[in-house]
Amino acid sequence: QVQVVESGGGLVQTGGSRRLSCAVSGVIKSTGSMGWYRQAPGKERELVATVTESGREVYADSVKGRFTVSRDNAKMTVALQMNSLKSEDTGVYYCLLAPDYWGRGTQVTVSS
Repeated sequence: QVQVVESGGGLVQTGGSRRLSCAVSGVIKSTGSMGWYRQAPGKERELVATVTESGREVYADSVKGRFTVSRDNAKMTVALQMNSLKSEDTGVYYCLLAPDYWGRGTQVTVSS
């Protein structure tokens, strides 16, 4: 059984940094993309950043230059380093192992 578990969420001040981690178990190896989506209150879930097995990264325009996604294929983990956080980055962050293995999410709240 595949399990996807996020960690690292919490309360952070505007302009601060936070690192999210995601661990996948139950899969020996995956060639699918791994990455992060988020959902703000009252909004639909949106792409934040993903990375393929070969290391190709895709970012939402709103986080380019501030967030960095990284992946460890051997450990089946993916991380999201978030810098220069803004209030609009607040939301529940979900980890995805493509095509459709989702974690339960971790809350990130950015407040001044």
